[in-house]
Amino acid sequence: MTQETIYMMALGRMGLYQNANTLALYKEAGSATEIFNHRNNLKEICQGVSVRMAESFKNWDAALAKADSEINFANKQGIAIITYDDERYPQRLKECVDAPLVLYYKGNADLNATRTVAMVGTRNCTPYGQDIIRTFMHDIKSFCPNMVVMSGLAYGVDINAHKECLKNDLQTIGVLAHGLDQIYPYNHRETAGQMINHGGLLTEYMSGTNADKVNFIQRNRIVAGMSDATIVVESANKGGSLITARIARDYNRDVFAFPGNVTNEYSKGCNKMIADNMAALLTSAEDFTKAMGWDADMQLTKARNEGIERQLFLDLSEDESTIVNILSKTNDLQINMVVARSAMPVNKVTSILFMLEMKGVVKTYAGGIYHLLK
Repeated sequence: MTQETIYMMALGRMGLYQNANTLALYKEAGSATEIFNHRNNLKEICQGVSVRMAESFKNWDAALAKADSEINFANKQGIAIITYDDERYPQRLKECVDAPLVLYYKGNADLNATRTVAMVGTRNCTPYGQDIIRTFMHDIKSFCPNMVVMSGLAYGVDINAHKECLKNDLQTIGVLAHGLDQIYPYNHRETAGQMINHGGLLTEYMSGTNADKVNFIQRNRIVAGMSDATIVVESANKGGSLITARIARDYNRDVFAFPGNVTNEYSKGCNKMIADNMAALLTSAEDFTKAMGWDADMQLTKARNEGIERQLFLDLSEDESTIVNILSKTNDLQINMVVARSAMPVNKVTSILFMLEMKGVVKTYAGGIYHLLK
């Protein structure tokens, strides 16, 4: 574990509830080490830091001690500590102004998977909502077999989404509002255990952090930020899922909602979002894949099975040529590395790589590695 990682863990803990300002400070300073070295005179290296914030970052003793103990805990529990500058860090989340400096992760899903979706909703999921989730997960498997589904492991829509993913062999990640030393709700520990081997559990909180109310609101931004789109299944006029949907829109991500009976309390939020053009109306997995432009995934799966023949005379766009040049210099890269080197948004890179694979220019290997065919 590098000293910079330890400083980032400590900085992330101290700035936990002022994420946007902490991330901006980190970017301006250039490293957590630089912030630590200038903890008593931050204004000299970071003009934008407020007096109050500079004062709060003077004493690092407690945060560094906690970081040290967290490293020991993570090593014993097989937890990955993923910092903002780590290539494993989710690139979609990195595009967000209030992204956490450090993530704690236990699982096997790629945090930079090609397709990622958040499914959220009320904790009082009705049989209607359960049926929507069951049908959607069953059908989406045919369209996007490698899609990763994010949710919050809460009662209702969240846990139903996780369970249906497991039933349909879709990877699913639970974003927690507490440390990885506990599971909340406790009743969901069995499902959480299964998810570790078929998705994962993710949090920005160190062990010993309880599931306080404010943490759930913070957790929602990670669910939205890691996803290409957010789907709301059922919601009352107020609730955490509407907050997640609003955050997703603020991040310029797509938002969808299933409509419901106008007299049902837990359909009012979805119906209002659709009526106010805050979410696109959704009725099926096929609707969703077409709206996202992902329906071609089935064609690609078929082409892979039949064997893609490379075109003899390639007609590449400027963006496609950029990606090809990146892979020609360093072949076999994960998508997050391609994103970083191209300086393009992750959704754009995903689309370009898809087209290049359809043209027989690249192919994917296990672990989401993209290989340029010579």
